[in-house]
Amino acid sequence: MVVLLTADDVPPPTDIDAITAIADVRTATADTLADVLPGADVLFVWDIFSGALADAWHAADSLRWMHVAAAGVDAVLFDELRDSDVLVTNARGVFDEPIAEYVLACVLAHDKLLHQTEEHRRLGQWAHRETLRVSGRRALVVGTGGIGRAIARLLRAVRLDVSGAGRRPRDDDPDFGTVVDSARLTDHLGDVDHLVMVAPLTEATRGMLGAAELAALPDGAHVVNVGRGALVDQSALTAEIASGRLAAHLDVLQTEPLPAGDPLWTLPGAHVSPHMSGDVIGWRDTLSRQFVDRLRVWVDGGVPGPAVDKQRGYVSGP
Repeated sequence: MVVLLTADDVPPPTDIDAITAIADVRTATADTLADVLPGADVLFVWDIFSGALADAWHAADSLRWMHVAAAGVDAVLFDELRDSDVLVTNARGVFDEPIAEYVLACVLAHDKLLHQTEEHRRLGQWAHRETLRVSGRRALVVGTGGIGRAIARLLRAVRLDVSGAGRRPRDDDPDFGTVVDSARLTDHLGDVDHLVMVAPLTEATRGMLGAAELAALPDGAHVVNVGRGALVDQSALTAEIASGRLAAHLDVLQTEPLPAGDPLWTLPGAHVSPHMSGDVIGWRDTLSRQFVDRLRVWVDGGVPGPAVDKQRGYVSGP
């Protein structure tokens, strides 16, 4: 039995017929999850920001596997789930290349002054300027999972000097070359032109880009956040942007949607997008198909994976 956790405003999985051909499917929302969860072996979390399982945990009497249709699982983890034997998987691999392309677009738009050029066009101003060479500029990607690696490969393809920041420092990484210690981020920011935040949100990474780290960045540095809004001290970053010292493209924010009147809406040097960096045309089809493939493995007695390390909050990798 599979329980599909969705919401009234979330389109259903496109492969729902394939899912129902394999398993007995019950559909639930946050309000009804506790009623339909008893007896279910599998929970498919399609409403990816729902924390409903924590409230319905008492009803999960048969649950053995939960699949989350997202890369980040911070919204769905809680202590009882972490301590249980329930297998948790995520949408690993689905968003790697789309988010990497989006980050590359942000880097190019910044260095080639595309935002400012569009503003001049809107105002009817013919303003010739000189732009930066992208080749040789320095990028530090904070987060060395699949998405971070795809970003590193694509930025290297346009000849940026790329390194990574992660939990395990090393000098021989196939994608980053050098990986520095993310717990000592301040020590490695002094020559960074583009700082890309894509680390999973955990208690160790929450607020990791704070006022001290932002102050360590050189004048003119560019911050791109495609991870989670809570990775960054948004107030401190806003102040740095307001001073004209830093610029940023933020696809994720501490409060989404960004509240009306927030200075990030209008500050020069601030660019905000509505949590869309991985959402290419057909992304829901890919997520749905991924679950069907894994469900077939499960029904055949296999283990769909890779598994999320529930204590760390992400799929452990190199």
